[in-house]
Amino acid sequence: MYRIQDPAKVVFDEVHFGKFASYYLRGEYYFDVHPPLGKLLLGGVAALAGYDGHYLFDEINDDYVTHNVPWVSMRLFPALCGALIPPFCFLTLKEIGVSWVAAIFGAFMLIFDNALITQSRLILLDSMLLLFGVTSIYAWVRFYKERANPFSVSWWLWMSMTGISLALTLGIKMVGLFTIAVVGIAVLFDLWKLLDIDRGLSMEQFYKHFAARALCLIVLPVSLYLSFFYVHFALLPYSGPGDAFMSPKFQATLVGSELIAKSVAVPYSSLVTLKSKNQGVLLHSHEARYPLRYENGHVSSEGQQVTGYLHPDGNNVWEIIPVDPSQYPAALPYAPDATEKERGLRYLRNHDLIQLKHAATNSYLLTHDVASPLTNTNMEITTVKQDVADTRYVETLWKVVTTDGVPGDRIKSMRSHLKLVNVKHNVAINPNEKLPEWGFGQIEINGEKNVEAKNIIWYFEDVNHDTIVNGTDIYEPQVPNVKKAASMPFLQKFFELQNLMFVHNAALTTSHPYSSTPGTWPFVVRGVSFWETKEGLRQIYLLGNPFIWWFSIGCVAMFMGIWIVDRIVLRRQIDLFGPNVRRWFDNAIGFLFLAWLLHWIPFFLMGRMLFLHHYLPSFIFSTMLAAALMDFMFRIVNEKDPIRLVGGNKAVAATVPYFVYFKSSPYGNLLFVTVLVGLTGAFLWAFGYFSPLSYGYGLPDVEAIRARKWFKSWDLQHA
Repeated sequence: MYRIQDPAKVVFDEVHFGKFASYYLRGEYYFDVHPPLGKLLLGGVAALAGYDGHYLFDEINDDYVTHNVPWVSMRLFPALCGALIPPFCFLTLKEIGVSWVAAIFGAFMLIFDNALITQSRLILLDSMLLLFGVTSIYAWVRFYKERANPFSVSWWLWMSMTGISLALTLGIKMVGLFTIAVVGIAVLFDLWKLLDIDRGLSMEQFYKHFAARALCLIVLPVSLYLSFFYVHFALLPYSGPGDAFMSPKFQATLVGSELIAKSVAVPYSSLVTLKSKNQGVLLHSHEARYPLRYENGHVSSEGQQVTGYLHPDGNNVWEIIPVDPSQYPAALPYAPDATEKERGLRYLRNHDLIQLKHAATNSYLLTHDVASPLTNTNMEITTVKQDVADTRYVETLWKVVTTDGVPGDRIKSMRSHLKLVNVKHNVAINPNEKLPEWGFGQIEINGEKNVEAKNIIWYFEDVNHDTIVNGTDIYEPQVPNVKKAASMPFLQKFFELQNLMFVHNAALTTSHPYSSTPGTWPFVVRGVSFWETKEGLRQIYLLGNPFIWWFSIGCVAMFMGIWIVDRIVLRRQIDLFGPNVRRWFDNAIGFLFLAWLLHWIPFFLMGRMLFLHHYLPSFIFSTMLAAALMDFMFRIVNEKDPIRLVGGNKAVAATVPYFVYFKSSPYGNLLFVTVLVGLTGAFLWAFGYFSPLSYGYGLPDVEAIRARKWFKSWDLQHA
């Protein structure tokens, strides 16, 4: 919490998470790829500090004092979470059997890590994620140690605490799924052991164990996780910047939504514009023709171009024409409802068959069995004049299919998300990629054969008709602001938002100047610039303590090496450690290794942009592993099982391996402590050396900055 008030400026992703906290206080709906718990907590802290959400953290380097924001209070909560991480890691190490000296050493590595300091002292989510992650592991270890007292109060308590902690972890970021995977694997191993007949459990007793774990580790965390979203929706009743991400049905639940204010039923003969939900382009046509032969060698129909256009234009306007049963007898007969009879109108409905007539060129939208310009597996879409449309009538018919609702529902502008599927060829209107110069750089529109594709969704943006004046239906002259918000079941809202979170998180692929790859993270190849100012040569640069990070990943590699060598020599009936030590080595350090691995490896499978801070959960477990491995090398091997076996069942002393030599010497304990003190000294020096970059209090000159730039990839400012 040292200098937590400094800088009094918006730093890095405070621009996002401070903004989200403000939206809670304003009640305005927003969208984010992360679950809501972390932002809810930040919003709660801000509310307790008397903040009303008047400022939206618009730009990095904006002044907090000028905007009257309680930034110190808002930073204190993440800082408190960060300060609690080392104690819980210490307690976890103690619980798995690590000596207090090594456990303190493990905690010290976290206390003096520059990256953890930087990430914990700002209005960010990561310190909360890390705290709840380590408490999940701590609670699981405590529960596992109660296995001799099944169904006791403490047994239930620690299993419930594990489930609660897992829900809290997942409620901050989806990275919590990796923590759930770690505990889930441990649970499966635990149940597998309980199933062993030698454990003496009847199947009825085993079922009770299984049910208890399902209750506390599945039902409880899922219920708690859902509750975070329930509160999230309850606190955001008003229309806000997140509306556009959601379905029309969801948007209609928000007070003041444009969908409620501007949505109108679409009458036939209306002049409309159709907008792509995903790409935002408008369905467009113009007099220009497709070239006879494309760059890929395929031949076109030389028909009129149909494209997607991003800007308002007269060529974006289409007239809706109803199906003519005399030309398509298979069409269902039209039966007007009471409202249509009264008004003398026919409204467009879900599953209606229509023609789309391009107003500017007086031609009809058509698709046919000709390859599209850029996608030879999809069909070309063009327009044809009346005489051709009459002879190829079915190819000009399009079925209107909404993404929800039932056949016969009225289509509403803005609200109804729909597909337009050709009646003859069963392809949907699909915006694709940018066309070459002959297409004026506009977007290709083709016939997509996969009518379940996500990119084929459209909606009516503008509707012009004699009965619609200035966007208001004359038959429904309500003042927009008094239209009531619709309702939507909670679980529908939850699953819609959860799906969008996954989709948009995976879509974060745009390159970033400070992004990095997972393979570089353990070695601190590059950091992230959070904030900088030329005044005083100050900057905040996210960078792990190099000595701690390198030592930790080295210990991970050493653990793997020891494990492999031990298994190899066991094949020759040479037992270096004995069964007790090996069991502890596998169960305790192996569990930490699993936690490190499962919080790191999944990032290699992601296509989204990634940053150094994504490694922090893995880093924490690597430091814990390092502390436990040091304890193993200097103490546990000899203390826990002094007799090692060589061949058969002979109880004879084996050759003492190098890594247990120190304990075998009369000065073992002294050397153990000396090594830890020496390492701690090196870690402290590196922490102090790089602390100006962590706290942002500046350096005296450019040379001092350059001296800290150990690698070219450390893109420090002013250097």
